[in-house]
Amino acid sequence: MSNEIVTQYIDGLPCRTSEPFDFSFLKEYGRVFKVFDNQDSGCICYGVSDGEHRYFIKFAGVKTMRHHQHSHIPDAVDRIKAAVPKYIDMAHPLLIRLIEAKEVGGGYISVFDWFDGESFSVEIPQLHEKYSALPKDKKVSIYERILQFHEYAAKCGYVAVDFNDYSTLYNFDTGEVKICDIDFYAKQPYINGLGKSLGDWMLMSPEEQRIAGVLDEATNVYRMGATAFMLFSNYDRSPEAWQLSPESYTVVTKAVSDAKSDRQQSITQLIEEWEKFLQIRH
Repeated sequence: MSNEIVTQYIDGLPCRTSEPFDFSFLKEYGRVFKVFDNQDSGCICYGVSDGEHRYFIKFAGVKTMRHHQHSHIPDAVDRIKAAVPKYIDMAHPLLIRLIEAKEVGGGYISVFDWFDGESFSVEIPQLHEKYSALPKDKKVSIYERILQFHEYAAKCGYVAVDFNDYSTLYNFDTGEVKICDIDFYAKQPYINGLGKSLGDWMLMSPEEQRIAGVLDEATNVYRMGATAFMLFSNYDRSPEAWQLSPESYTVVTKAVSDAKSDRQQSITQLIEEWEKFLQIRH
């Protein structure tokens, strides 16, 4: 059963929801220049500028155009509230900066610095092709910054639940990288109660795909190894598809071992082995 779509205009831009709603609270932050209304998170997101600063604003509290795909508004509000302490705990130069979070408009918003970047999701062919065309050394730099942030997240005690190809933004002009979504990261050890954890199944460890699986630092290692295959061979784990050296292939293959005991035991160990054996083919 499809929802009736209501289209409203905010500063001249269409915003689609499943009910009329008063978004006037956004004026506190300036003029809306971007609307992200086709989200599956239960939130609507906006790019807003006050003339000096630009913000990324996430709002839960309205029936989105896809509200039938997830739970009620209170659940979306609870999720956005629960994410706020994580952005505080894991504050880092590579993570988008949380500015404030508060109740507003009958719901809840979190406000971040805006970052000019694009994901390299395989679901967006033009962006994936753009990423694929990057030189190997730039891809290596992206991956190493992803590792750097997750080494820090692990030291903060978190497991990277739902890290995927949308979670990293890359500025193709400046080479800057930001992690933009840690909403479902969880304190480790985390017991998987879903039978299948959240996110891209191609990045999931075996323990993320069974009920009562224990997600911990070895799970972080697996996800970072799987991320390497995402970035350097389009998820293909065969040696023929791997774009870097055989030695680096051995490192990430170890990281995605089914048995936790066969993996590197920390992100720090994975980084050490990666740096030791990386030899970029020219």
